[in-house]
Amino acid sequence: MIQTRLAKALRDVVAPMMTRPNYIQTAALCLREKAGRKEVLLIRSLGTGRWILPKGWPMDGRTLAEAALQEAWEEAGVRGSVLPEPVGQYTYLKIAQGGVPLPTEVHVFPVKVDSLSGDFPEGARRKRKWVPVKRAAELVDEPGLKALLSAL
Repeated sequence: MIQTRLAKALRDVVAPMMTRPNYIQTAALCLREKAGRKEVLLIRSLGTGRWILPKGWPMDGRTLAEAALQEAWEEAGVRGSVLPEPVGQYTYLKIAQGGVPLPTEVHVFPVKVDSLSGDFPEGARRKRKWVPVKRAAELVDEPGLKALLSAL
C-alpha cells in the first residue's frame, strides 16, 4: 500500500516537476567598437555579484527583443536600438527564493549602444563595465554564455 502511494506521488507530482519546460528570460548583448575591437557591457548581478548581461523576464505587450532593450535601460542605463532576432541563447539554473533551481533559457539580443546614462533605475545597485569580448567570456560564469561570447 505504501509503495503504491509512493509510486503514485512520484508519477503524479515529482515527474511533472522534472519535465516541465524551461523558464524564458531575455538578455541584452550591449556592444560597441573601441580602438577597432568589440566590447561588451557587463553588469554585476544583485544577488551573487557575478558578471552578467542585463537580463530579465518577458514583459506583457513587448517582444523579447523589446524586453531586452528595456532591461538594458533599467539595469545598465543603456540607450540604443535592438535587433529583432537573437544572436543565440543559453541555459542556466536560476536560483529562486528558497533556493529552488529553475531551468531557464535566455534569449540574447544584440543592442547597439548609442549612450549610457548615469541616472537609471538600478544605477545605485549595479556596477557596469565595458570589456573586450574575449575578456567578457572569461568573466561570466554560465558555460552557454561563455560559448556565445567566445563565438563573437
